[in-house]
Amino acid sequence: MDRTERFYRIRRRLLERGALTRREIEEDLEISHSTFKRDIEYLRDRLNVPIIWSMDRQAYVLDPEADAAELPGVWFSPGEIYALLEIEHLLEQLEPGLLSRQLGPVRERLSKLLEGSEKGHREIRRRIKVLPMGTRPVNREAFETLSFALLNRRRLRIRHLRRQTGEETDRIVSPQRLVHYRYNWYLDAWCHTRRDIRIFAVDAVRSAQALDEPARDVDDARLDEVLRAGYGIFAGETVQRAVLRFTAARARWVASEVWHSQQVGRMEPDGSYVLEVPYSQEPELVMDILKYGHEVEVLEPPALRRRVAQELAAAAAVYAGSSPRE
Repeated sequence: MDRTERFYRIRRRLLERGALTRREIEEDLEISHSTFKRDIEYLRDRLNVPIIWSMDRQAYVLDPEADAAELPGVWFSPGEIYALLEIEHLLEQLEPGLLSRQLGPVRERLSKLLEGSEKGHREIRRRIKVLPMGTRPVNREAFETLSFALLNRRRLRIRHLRRQTGEETDRIVSPQRLVHYRYNWYLDAWCHTRRDIRIFAVDAVRSAQALDEPARDVDDARLDEVLRAGYGIFAGETVQRAVLRFTAARARWVASEVWHSQQVGRMEPDGSYVLEVPYSQEPELVMDILKYGHEVEVLEPPALRRRVAQELAAAAAVYAGSSPRE
């Protein structure tokens, strides 16, 4: 049993039984007297657990006079600590520095709880890697302002880049939720300028200011109706269903992929795979279809089939009868 597990069990036993003698602790944890003394001192001095010796009970107890705030903010088992550190590490790899200021104190406390363990934060960082390809960097100050306004239910003034035109626009919005989708952040909001629900890519928010006016709340059911029905971030209320057929070779991969929570898929007798997904606007779905090249065919609807065919024809024209530029 490593030291972190001992700390967890000592505190848990004190909470469950109210008092523990030295013999009970040493026998329960199968440790020596010197190890017991070091553990008690560490719990008191480093982790602020108010353990005292009770003359009346001739045992160790938690000080009833101690302020509850002096207890560590969180107490977890070693397995839970590892899991939390893994989550923190994954988030840091997904968005380096984005929440480092907020998560730093939590990381330090969790790492302290694992001191002396054969597995620690350093080992987690070494053994677990995330390669967030396609991530677009986010303005950390803007992200913090969005988060503050979101949780404190305040309106925001944002300056947002429209990538289609390169134009920057000013909007007054009521933030509803932040969504992390395909390695990037998006803000679902009620746009007071357009008087409708809109999705804003957070990396395209050039500046953000929290206002004094209270945010307008949009019912979750309404948000889901507008934003979850369609495909990806290009959701909307007018929903169609795309029917795609993948070759037998590609079916072995696509059959286990999740494109949408409401997708329907089936294997065909020839080994091909037919996938049906709802969508509201074409851009993101078209991009996903094109990456499979000749190994996917759009069966329905006709407009989507034409759009993909046009994109493939335009791509083929780039290569037809020409050689790469020197």
